[in-house]
Amino acid sequence: MVSSGYIGANAQTVESAVTIPLEQAINGVEAMKYITSSSGNDGTSQITVTFDVTRDVDLAAVDVQNRVSQALGRLPDSVKNTGVIITKQIGGFIFGAGVYTENGQYDSLFLSNYLDIYVRDAVKRVPGVGDAIIFGERKYAMRLWLDPARMAQRGLTATTVLSALQEQNVQVAAGEVGQQPSKDGQSYEISVRAIGRLTEPSEFDNIVLKSGTDGTLVRLRDVGHAVLGAESYASLLRFNGHDAVGLAVTQLPGANALDVDRDAKAELAVLSKNFPPGMKYAVAFDSTTVVGESIKDVLQTLVEAVVLVIIVIFLFLQDWRSTFIPAITIPVSLIGTFIFVKLFGFSINTLTLFGITLATGLVVDDAIVVIENVERHITEGITEPHNAASVAMKEVAGAVIATSLVLVAVFVPVALFPGTTVFCSGNSR
Repeated sequence: MVSSGYIGANAQTVESAVTIPLEQAINGVEAMKYITSSSGNDGTSQITVTFDVTRDVDLAAVDVQNRVSQALGRLPDSVKNTGVIITKQIGGFIFGAGVYTENGQYDSLFLSNYLDIYVRDAVKRVPGVGDAIIFGERKYAMRLWLDPARMAQRGLTATTVLSALQEQNVQVAAGEVGQQPSKDGQSYEISVRAIGRLTEPSEFDNIVLKSGTDGTLVRLRDVGHAVLGAESYASLLRFNGHDAVGLAVTQLPGANALDVDRDAKAELAVLSKNFPPGMKYAVAFDSTTVVGESIKDVLQTLVEAVVLVIIVIFLFLQDWRSTFIPAITIPVSLIGTFIFVKLFGFSINTLTLFGITLATGLVVDDAIVVIENVERHITEGITEPHNAASVAMKEVAGAVIATSLVLVAVFVPVALFPGTTVFCSGNSR
């Protein structure tokens, strides 16, 4: 994700001045599958670069960073000053929460600022979290309101005000008094702390915009006023009928969604204990619910299948000893399956759990055939179990091996199948 902001620009300006130069630089980076972008009327530009699953994410991020660096010289100064942010993440959100007050004690500006200072950084430190995004964010900013008529009377323009603001609202390194080399007898060396960036509306009101030939000064309060407010009022978020701010969590590539969901929610619950009185949060949506329920259903099916297999074996063989032997093959088959899951680097998901269930059924099926044949020979007169087992295996060994080879011939090609790939091109704006 390549994100940037061009303050005050509309979507068309952002598109031509920011998004297109970045797209042209990023396009064609190694192992890239496709690229999409969006440019907003709020001055934001967001480019999503999707890579092949075999591509190392860290190397991909470095490649994108290098390509973006090549295009920085073509971007407006405002964009370069605020920076171009590059993050690694998987598309979509793990969960989203709404932060609100029931009685309206705090406005959205306060809520957004609180999340930005006390919540977002803590959530981003949770292992596996890619980013914590604040929806409806309203950062504190000093807003200057200008009267066009009064400015015209004094021959001022918005550019004049901007230049005066940049000159007088600066952080100054004032140096030291008495620094060596100094005159003899100098006993003290004192660091000078000068007034830096302005912080109060009254200080902005006193910014000098113009001086007349008679020595009179035109200040900002003569043509307008300063107000402490939000940087942008372009978005408004409401949750359960209350003015709110949203917090969405994304995951890093390779992270387990269920672990990220659990740990991030736990961290949010801990942070909520220090919320100001009346400030609450609630989970609005959770994309891992479907995954969790699917895995739970598969595990339930696995347990039911094991129980049914044991019951069926006992009903047909009518012998607990003969039933116990195939039942032992079930944990053996599960352990063997997990060994290959680990060797091939698979994760526990609905597909691998289905494979485990299938492997359990296949192994138990072969065990039932062998045990049933051994039992038949014992009832027909071969009383010694070892001899009965030897004779039975000579009869069914070929069939068991042939069945296994048929299954391998079916499932191995499927395992090597790369899956369905969708190719997309062009821009999404």
